[in-house]
Amino acid sequence: MVTFDELNTQNHRIMELSNVLERLIDDRGMCDNEITADLFFRYLDEVKAHLDLEDRHLYKDLLVHPDIQVNNTAKLFLSGSSEIKRIFNRYVRKWCNKKKIHIRDHKKFLDDTNHMFQMVQKRILDETEHLYPLIRKVSKAA
Repeated sequence: MVTFDELNTQNHRIMELSNVLERLIDDRGMCDNEITADLFFRYLDEVKAHLDLEDRHLYKDLLVHPDIQVNNTAKLFLSGSSEIKRIFNRYVRKWCNKKKIHIRDHKKFLDDTNHMFQMVQKRILDETEHLYPLIRKVSKAA
């Protein structure tokens, strides 16, 4: 069973990486930097690992819970996880190749990347404010 400490630690690392990367990629010259690329791919790996961990451990009990609202919340988060993974895969195909970032249009890259960061940050906020409290509530009632 995954703990909330593990989930929160993952979320914290993801937020730290996105905050650093937002500042680095704003400077076009830093985008081609190997260290920036390493941090960037670490960010992508962290987000994927976090979503996979949640998919494997958080939703099973919620999806079979007798309360339809609990069911619907689990389905919503599971669907959101799939959507984020789909967007990530499309993003990586567009901007990355063999652990390198390939930027043809810096402004478009910034827009796409900042959109991705915002999407993940919103997801983390929703997990913290809605999903984790729901799991705690359901666990206490069981």
